Amino acid sequence: MHFMREVASHWDEDQYPVLWRRFIPRVLRRWGPDGDGTEPSDEMGRLGRHGARLADWPVAERTAVERALRALLHIAVTDGRPYWEITGLIEGIAHATGGLEPWLDHIARFTGPEADAGVVRLAFGWATELLWDELKFTWWYDGDPRLVAAWLPIVRTRIADFAVRHPRCKNSSDALLAIDALEAGAWGPWLRPYDMRSLGGPALIHQG
Repeated sequence: MHFMREVASHWDEDQYPVLWRRFIPRVLRRWGPDGDGTEPSDEMGRLGRHGARLADWPVAERTAVERALRALLHIAVTDGRPYWEITGLIEGIAHATGGLEPWLDHIARFTGPEADAGVVRLAFGWATELLWDELKFTWWYDGDPRLVAAWLPIVRTRIADFAVRHPRCKNSSDALLAIDALEAGAWGPWLRPYDMRSLGGPALIHQG
């Protein structure tokens, strides 16, 4: 399926969406937990308006793809992976479907302890990156990180409740500090926010 990594202009305008529609079941399996582990955000973006134009697919096909993308996002948020991997995934999904807000809203509706922990990881990572103007979308040039900043206060109460249940979770307490700093237009309380990527892991404490 090399067409996934090639620019859309290598094919006729009408041929490229047909290729994606034909192979999308295999593509979705490739992006899933049993896939090859490839970072999918660039590939997913090729479903967007300058590529396979998912928005123009027949309703039943588009709905099935979006349902699968929602499932992939749920798995990513709840399986304990670090926030930067989820960032890449949601970037690709938003690029493919043309908008970020519905997917942020979708994450906010996840329930259960694993989802709570995943929201904390995301909020901590995104808030600290926003404080230092480091939250960027690599492949989706139209993506606006300010939408993430507007979303964070929506989940603040949820994070605060998690912090009460898990008082030793530093991720949740620091996420609250970072969100407060963002809302106040202030610098964060750290000389430099944690760079968890350089530490080699999500630094979880009690699921936080």
